[in-house]
Amino acid sequence: MKALAAGRRHRAAPVILVLLALILTGALYATVSPSQATAQSGDSAEDIEAGRTLFQANCSTCHGMNGEGTDAGPSLVGVGAASVDFQVSTGRMPMAMSGPQVMERAPQFDREQVHQMAAYVHALGPGPAIPAAEDVDPAGGDPANGMALFRTNCSMCHNSVGAGGALSEGRWAPALHDSTGTEIWEAMRTGPQNMPVFAESNIDNQGTQDIIAYLYEVREPTPGGFDLGSLGPVSEGLWAWLVGIGGLIVAAVWIGARAS
Repeated sequence: MKALAAGRRHRAAPVILVLLALILTGALYATVSPSQATAQSGDSAEDIEAGRTLFQANCSTCHGMNGEGTDAGPSLVGVGAASVDFQVSTGRMPMAMSGPQVMERAPQFDREQVHQMAAYVHALGPGPAIPAAEDVDPAGGDPANGMALFRTNCSMCHNSVGAGGALSEGRWAPALHDSTGTEIWEAMRTGPQNMPVFAESNIDNQGTQDIIAYLYEVREPTPGGFDLGSLGPVSEGLWAWLVGIGGLIVAAVWIGARAS
């Protein structure tokens, strides 16, 4: 007992205890860390190396030779493959010009090249992976629950049916009528530009699939006739003023002219 007590009073005891605590913490984190923090399945060393070559030739000017970031662009360590797949496959990256918001355009790389760059960036640090096809299939979602989730979390920017809308300082929330399920999933998980990140702790994978199902559902023709762009009271009010009240004024002038 005296030997144990003497050991606890040793000067090195606090340092040894701190090191043991750090080692134990690291081991526990490695055990319970989420699956998306590992490399994507199917990414080969050849894909990663090809992605590195493409990245350094096309992206390193802004993001650094190793994705560490520069004054012109943020670090990509930890953004994951999903962020790269969204930005590059929609043509937002490489950026054509600076401005309040990056413009969408025709993709500059084919699917294989996008996959290779995504694999390389994912290898730099863990992050959201590209979703599987079954996770973004609208047939597996509930449009009714998706409507509730979308109108609670997304409609203030994207309109209640995903028609898009204006934001401050020259920015805008894009329309979602042509977005694929994969693009919707990746945007929610990575939060591009002005959009917040909706992590799985906020909206789980089933909820995300429900939102995709809802957005696909509202693309169907409306049974109510002309939808006026689905922009709500703005376009409806303009129609009422121009056609409704304008028609009444024209009728009143015509009646007055006939009476005189």
